[in-house]
Amino acid sequence: MDKPVLYRKRIIPEEIVLLDKDEILYSDDAYIVTKWNAIKPKKILHHGCSCYFLKEGFKVSKFYREDGTLMYWYCDIISYTYNEPENSYIFTDLLADVLIYPDGRVEVVDVGEIADALTDGTLTTDEMIPALRSLDKLLGLIYSGEFGSIQDMINRIENGSKLSK
Repeated sequence: MDKPVLYRKRIIPEEIVLLDKDEILYSDDAYIVTKWNAIKPKKILHHGCSCYFLKEGFKVSKFYREDGTLMYWYCDIISYTYNEPENSYIFTDLLADVLIYPDGRVEVVDVGEIADALTDGTLTTDEMIPALRSLDKLLGLIYSGEFGSIQDMINRIENGSKLSK
């Protein structure tokens, strides 16, 4: 099967970006793993690796500095649409994010943007209910210590190992 075409859709600010420079390392009906260089490089963010968890509604990324050191794990709450004839995915960022620092500190960010998007009608309650459930599931994995298995899986694929089911 050909590798899918990926798009990132943001709500705030509103944009859709073709991720044509992302390299797909692995793809099946449950996961898509990519490595990439920053589209809009920032002072310290240079490149990364991401895993889209299609059934769970989140994306887990490793953000790296230019020297290859890990900044943090960055987790986006997402939804997606799949266009079968085009074999393409549009991943929509549903605003709430979770950062996990190398020292183990966890930070939940952009939750206020959810309230703003609901208030101004950018997002509906029906769109946010699964997003909040995905956020809850992700936080449960982090706080229970199970997030380490996600990190291990992404590290293995990033380093060229095959994913075993």
